[in-house]
This record gives sequence, C-alpha cells and structure tokens, in this order.
Amino acid sequence: MTATPADIERYRRNLRDEVDGIALYRALAAAERDPHLREVFLRLAASEERHRDLWVARLREVGAEVPDFRPSFRVRILGWLARRFGTAAVSPIVARMESSAYTMYDDQPEAVAADLPRDERSHARLFRELARSTRSRPIDVDIARLEGRHRAGTGNALRAAVLGANDGLVSNLSLVMGVAGANPGRDVVLLAGLSGLLAGALSMALGEWISVRSSAEAFARQLEIERDELTLMPDEELEELVLIYRAKGLDEEEARATANRIMANRQKALDTLAREELGMSEDEAGNAWVAAITSFLTFSAGAIIPVLPWLIVGGVVGVAASAIASAVGLFGVGAAITLYTGRGILFSGARMLGFGLAASAITFGIGRLIGVSTGI
Repeated sequence: MTATPADIERYRRNLRDEVDGIALYRALAAAERDPHLREVFLRLAASEERHRDLWVARLREVGAEVPDFRPSFRVRILGWLARRFGTAAVSPIVARMESSAYTMYDDQPEAVAADLPRDERSHARLFRELARSTRSRPIDVDIARLEGRHRAGTGNALRAAVLGANDGLVSNLSLVMGVAGANPGRDVVLLAGLSGLLAGALSMALGEWISVRSSAEAFARQLEIERDELTLMPDEELEELVLIYRAKGLDEEEARATANRIMANRQKALDTLAREELGMSEDEAGNAWVAAITSFLTFSAGAIIPVLPWLIVGGVVGVAASAIASAVGLFGVGAAITLYTGRGILFSGARMLGFGLAASAITFGIGRLIGVSTGI
C-alpha cells in the first residue's frame, strides 16, 4: 500500500487525537462513582482504542514510524478537573470537543470503511445528553423526554414574545429620545420612530426566519442520515440507545428493554435518535414563517409604544408623554419576565424601568448635544 506524505501526516494526527480520546475516557471512568456511567466511559475508551489500532496499522502498512504519543495537556487538565469536581463538571466541555469532531472522519476513506464516522456521531450524542442532564432529575423524566412525551414549545414561544417586545421597546425608545433630544421637530421624530420600528421589526423577522429555516433544514438532513442508519445498521443504533440509557443510570437489563421497546416502533426510534442528535423532534423544528411573523409583531408591539404620543403631540409634551408611556411598558415587560425568573414583580419591573429610562436618557442627552452643536 502506498501513501503520500499528506496521508502519513493525517494518520499521525488521527492517532494523536485517538490517544487523547482514550486517555480522556479512562480518566472519566476513574473519576466516576456511578458504576453505570463508569462502564459507559470504559466502553467509549474501548471504541477509541479500536480507532487508535486502525491508525497504528495504517502507519505500519506504509512503513512509517509510529509516534509514541502521550495525552495532551488539555486532556490531563480535564482529567484532573473530573477527579477534583466530578465528571458532570467537565461533561459540557467534552460535549463541545465531541461536537467539533463530529465530521472529522467523514471524508477519510479508511475511516469510513471502518465505520468510524458513526462512532464519532454516537459519542457526540451521548455527551450532549450527559451535558444537559442533571443528576438530581428522576430517571423516568429523562426517558420520557427522550421518548418525546414532554414538550416545551409553548413556554419558549411566550418567552420569545416577551423578549421581542422588550427589544422593540428599549431600542425604539432610545432612538426616539435620541432624535427628540436634537429637537428637529415632531415630524422628524415621528418619521425616525416609525422607521426604527419598521427596520427593527423586519430585521428581527428576517433573522428569525433564517434561524428557524436553517434549523429545520439541518434537522431534515440529520433525519435522513438517521433513517438510513436505522435501516442499514439497526443493531448499532440499538446499542447506541442502550449506551445512552446506561449513562442515565439504568442497569443493562432495563436499558436494553427500554431500547428494544423504542426500536420496535420505527417512527418512535427515528424520533428518539433525531432528538438525541439535535435535541428536538420533527414537530419541534418550527415554521419559519410563523416565527418571522410572530417576531415582527412582538417587536412592533414594543416599538410602537414610544412613537404613539408623537402622533398627537410634540416638543416637551411629546418627550414627556413618550417617556411615561414607555415607562409603563417597561414596567409591564419587567413584570412579565418574572414568569421565568421567579423574582418579585416590583423588583423586576423597577429594574427594567431603570435600565430602559437610563438608556433613553443617555441617547436624549447625546441628541441634545448634537442638536446644540449643529444649531438644529
């Protein structure tokens, strides 16, 4: 077998990464007190050892020297942190590392032939789950979420609506007050306020449309990958589910029974595997147009408040009326945020009121300085 210098360098780079992976998983296993999780980490280490052996064999086949790599400084630090603070403390970091390695083997024919890309995807899924799971959460709640019985879409939509209205109110209040500070006349302030409302709402809507659409397209692509793997490699997908449930604390028998129950229903299996991949199911991908329109309307609802008084009055009265109307709106938004924070209504409302009025006062002052210096 022949190999180019670039191939040999790639083999060595892969070998170094796998040595790090083995050391990391062994360190996590040594630090883990839960026997189920310890077994999961040891299985992952064994998987990485298979990967390591592949690259060692490739280097020997082409007559290249096999380096004696040692674990990197980063891996040694993560191992120390795991021993000192527990594996849960480093799981989010490892999850990001696994996500960055998600496609590292997709374009390497030797790795594809040995099914390494599927292993990397499995590792990434597992650590995403470990990173977002809490040890105090009952195991049956975690499994119910994995099986798609818990939905949080309504709460997230309400939260987005409140924050969208807050963005519109604070940003347009600052704009209106900044222009009003220069005292260019009611028509100019009104034009600026309406322009700011329209520009901000369109920008928010477009950004939301792109975000949701991109997420849906990524989900659709991943769904196709999962569907193919479920058809071509059902046994491997079953073992992946078993591994995930073992990581959650189930023993081997319970984990396998749960995985078998899910795999018995192809659609449920597909939904569960996709949820592990992207953290959502097919009905949670969202509608881009609904998201865009909702974003446009909620931003506009907040942004119109400081503009409304200028439809009727101007000058000092307009500034005062706009400030009062916005103050009421700011307090209301702050009070609504307590739905998520649990803080007192007076505290949250007053805090939002203070920040919003402070921002508007600053822009009003800047506008006044500009107006004086330019003679407006």
